[in-house]
Amino acid sequence: MIVTRYCNNMAWTGYQKFLALMMVVTGSINTLSTKWADKVESKGSDGVVRVFEHPFLQAAAMFLGEMLCLLVFKLIYLKTRNTGGHQLTQGNQSFNPFILMPAAMFDLVGTSIMYVGLTLTYASSFQMFRGSVIIFVAAFSTIFLDKQIIKREWAGIAGVILGLVIVGSTDAIFREPGETKGPNSLITGDLLIIVAQVITSCQMVYEEKYVRGLNIPPLQAVGWEGVFGFSTLSALLVVFYWTPAPPHFGHNARGTVEDAIDGLVQIGNNPVLLVAILGTIVSIAFFNFAGISVTKEMSATTRMVLDSVRTLVIWMVSLAVRWQVFHWPHLLGFAVLIYGMAEYNALVPRCRRAPADAPVPSSAAEDHEEHHEEA
Repeated sequence: MIVTRYCNNMAWTGYQKFLALMMVVTGSINTLSTKWADKVESKGSDGVVRVFEHPFLQAAAMFLGEMLCLLVFKLIYLKTRNTGGHQLTQGNQSFNPFILMPAAMFDLVGTSIMYVGLTLTYASSFQMFRGSVIIFVAAFSTIFLDKQIIKREWAGIAGVILGLVIVGSTDAIFREPGETKGPNSLITGDLLIIVAQVITSCQMVYEEKYVRGLNIPPLQAVGWEGVFGFSTLSALLVVFYWTPAPPHFGHNARGTVEDAIDGLVQIGNNPVLLVAILGTIVSIAFFNFAGISVTKEMSATTRMVLDSVRTLVIWMVSLAVRWQVFHWPHLLGFAVLIYGMAEYNALVPRCRRAPADAPVPSSAAEDHEEHHEEA
């Protein structure tokens, strides 16, 4: 029996590669812009100079960025409707926009819980436990989407998780002196972050089921989610303005859960802070468009694996601007993370032997014919 050897590899289209790159780059810019804003000091509404700490106002800014996607979609649709349409507007237009409201609420609740958890625990723990979202997305995909996660994909997911754990553990072990928190605070914060990942995974799976299932244009889907998220959070900002903050919170002029007016005054008093907020708004629009497009083109699990790659980009930029100190275990963690991503997406070549009469992938057909002639 003639035996041939070929490599099985899954190829992405050029458009899918573009979406993946856009998601990683704009997602990294979004996180760095948010972190940059949190480090900027500015005069508040009470005349006191303090660090900008307005997580719910920042979340509202992100939803505003998503709303801009709907405006862009409408402009492109109106301009091209008489000329056959545009690729960004192709898809189902006859759907009820409120079908996207649950996804927006998942996003709103998950993001808010993550912000609260971040104030109670270390940033390294936030980074580490956030990687657990991949597990929940994979599990929920098998339950609600009837997907089969093969061994190679589970191995890749395990690699991504292990890489994130190494990175997060390194930051916890080598943390700066004086950076201590109580055990109750740490446990509560870590649990909140894990709960937030469960909610975020619900959003990812929901979007795959309906955005992909109903063939909704990604730009339009992001826009409607922004409308629902921004309108809901705007109402909550009014409530938070009058709600006294619990301990460890309320670092604003009024000592409330959120003082949006104080935050807006700080933004107006510092052009650097304004640039950081604008970076958040613009980058989140592109990031969520790319993310939903990846979900529609590939899967929610692939979206979460790509999202984890942001950790590497953010780490390198943080080192460059001296926001973080270099520790060699980071290199090991990121190497494992990248390998896990490559393993999940079948970017690691795998060769196997098969009978000559077995179907041969088209990419290996020419090699098979040459080997057959030699035999």
